[in-house]
Amino acid sequence: QVQLVESGGGLVQAGGSLRLSCTASGTIFSINYMGWYRQAPGNQREFVARITRGSSIYYADSVKGRFTISRDYAKNTMYLQMSSLKPEDAAVYYCNVGAGTGGVYTDYWGQGTQVTVSS
Repeated sequence: QVQLVESGGGLVQAGGSLRLSCTASGTIFSINYMGWYRQAPGNQREFVARITRGSSIYYADSVKGRFTISRDYAKNTMYLQMSSLKPEDAAVYYCNVGAGTGGVYTDYWGQGTQVTVSS
């Protein structure tokens, strides 16, 4: 089991920056990937970014060049640095972790943190 605690959401003006954090606990040795998803009202949850155990990084096209995902292994924490925020980035952001062994992974989710971008 992996437990996730997110922080860092809030209200920011368009063009501003925020940094989200996600700290993992539990069977963290089994984590294969960590990432972020977001969900705006009336929309489906969508992929934002992911970092794998091997440090491969993936971004949604909509955030490339503006968001940066990183991981501090010593702190068991993942970050999402968001810059040049747009009103369309407003959503609840969820931390996602894939953990398991033998190539079989279970997805775990954080409770979500609200990001609001004012125009």
